Amino acid sequence: MSPSKSSNKVARMAERKRLRNRLVRSSAKTHIAKAKSSTDAGEESANQKTMLAISRIDKAVTKGIIHSNKGARIKSRLMKKLNKK
Repeated sequence: MSPSKSSNKVARMAERKRLRNRLVRSSAKTHIAKAKSSTDAGEESANQKTMLAISRIDKAVTKGIIHSNKGARIKSRLMKKLNKK
């Protein structure tokens, strides 16, 4: 640790943000995987799971955890896969 109080505070804040970002990113990835698997299996709930995944992606983009272009790309691929079936 640095002897400076302010640098210690910045390090603590960065760690809190890292953990929060990891939680949001992990949740989005989980919902994306569930949407993909239900679409591949042809389940009736595929539409609902896809919409939930898109909601999680939008939240991550809004919070700045995922870049907006990446979020749009993931959503586009999910919808393309959903509409294919």
